[in-house]
Amino acid sequence: MRGNGSKDGSQQASDRIFTVPNVISAVRLCLVPVFLVLLFEGHDLAATFLFALAAGTDWIDGQIARRTNAVSRLGQLLDPAVDRILMIAGVSGLFLTGRLPLWIILVVLARDLLLLAGGAFALKRYRVRVAVVFPGKVATTLLFVGFAGLLLNWPLVPGLGVVDASWLPGLNGQTCSWSIWFVYAGLALALATTVYYVGTGLSRIRAARRAHVEG
Repeated sequence: MRGNGSKDGSQQASDRIFTVPNVISAVRLCLVPVFLVLLFEGHDLAATFLFALAAGTDWIDGQIARRTNAVSRLGQLLDPAVDRILMIAGVSGLFLTGRLPLWIILVVLARDLLLLAGGAFALKRYRVRVAVVFPGKVATTLLFVGFAGLLLNWPLVPGLGVVDASWLPGLNGQTCSWSIWFVYAGLALALATTVYYVGTGLSRIRAARRAHVEG
C-alpha cells in the first residue's frame, strides 16, 4: 500500500524500471532465501546480519527515491511487497526454529496478506492507493528490530512471571530474548495502523464508485 519514496503521494510516479531504488528492492528480495538458509543451518549471527541489512535498506531506497525524483510505479508495488515477504520469511523462520509462538505468526501473516491482497485489489479495480503513514513505518521498524533480536537469540532475560501461559514469552517466567518487547510493541502499533489503512481504503473506494456512477 505504499511506494518507495512517495510516502505522501506528492511525487509523480514514472514508468521506469531500472532505477536505483528498484535495484535495491530487488537485491533485498534476493537476500531472503540466503537469510533462510543461514538461519536453518544454525548461523544465527550471519542470518541476523542479512535480515538487518535487508530491513535497513528499506529506509535507504525510500530516501533515494524521494530525493532524486526516482519514484516509479514498479517501486510503488515492489517496495511494500519486499517488506511483506521479508516479514513473512522472518516470522516463519523464527517459528520453525522454535523462537516465536504460533499466534504471533498468524497475526503478522494475516495482517500482511490483508494489506497485500487489499492493496492490489484496490489499485487494480479502483486505482486507489493508500500511502503509508509514519506510525506504520514505526510499527514495521519495531517488528524488524524484535525479529532481528530473536534471530540473534542473545542476550536472554528472565520473564516477568505474571502469567503461566507458554505462548506469552516475556510475560511468563521463562527466559526469553530481550527483543520480544519490541515485537509486542510493533504488533500493537501494526494492528492500529491496519485499522487506519482499511478504513481509508474503503472510504476512497466508495468515493471512486460514486465518481464512476456520477461520471
